[in-house]
Amino acid sequence: MSEKVVVIYSGGMDSYTVLNKAVRAGYEVYALSFNYGQRHVKELQVAAQVCEKLNIAHKVVDISAINQLIGGSSLTDDIDVPEGHYEEESMKSTVVPNRNMILLSLAVGYAVSLKANKVFYGAHSGDHAIYPDCRPEFVKKMDDVCRIANYEEIEIVCPYLNSSKIDILTDGLKMGLDYSDTWTCYNGREKACGKCGACQERLEAFSLNNAQDPLTYEA
Repeated sequence: MSEKVVVIYSGGMDSYTVLNKAVRAGYEVYALSFNYGQRHVKELQVAAQVCEKLNIAHKVVDISAINQLIGGSSLTDDIDVPEGHYEEESMKSTVVPNRNMILLSLAVGYAVSLKANKVFYGAHSGDHAIYPDCRPEFVKKMDDVCRIANYEEIEIVCPYLNSSKIDILTDGLKMGLDYSDTWTCYNGREKACGKCGACQERLEAFSLNNAQDPLTYEA
């Protein structure tokens, strides 16, 4: 019988690659997506389509009520999404306070209820400079806590923690993954903007892999 795991799956490039990596490793995958009030809710629609295609159990949990407590992010509040590369200071406005700690805590609770023993998520090295909850020290501490928070020990697994988005895409392309089944743009419009930090990093990854991004971008 296959080992059960939970994959936190946003619908973006990174978690899409992690999801497929877990499937190909032979795990029985339970995908978990969160509606936390993000303006790019389109990623959840993409996630649902992928899970249906892969015949993977998928839950989308509405936790948007947390925005009564957590504010100040351009991903959830009425604040313009900054344009430019992730290294720029302005991209700190896209930080949702304590987001990954909240999502991991919920995913670990789900894993315990499923009798799974691992939770996967897609933190990578390109996020370290901007997002504190994607840094190796955060992942290590969360892994330590989640191993003792319940009677059951749950491991936090980040396959790409020390890899860049370029490396993630390289791995995904080697697996033959179709990245038209992902959504990256922080602006939840019909087409990707091509200007926000998420789009810029995605386009750079495709360019450095000498590959064509299958998404359509605004002119």
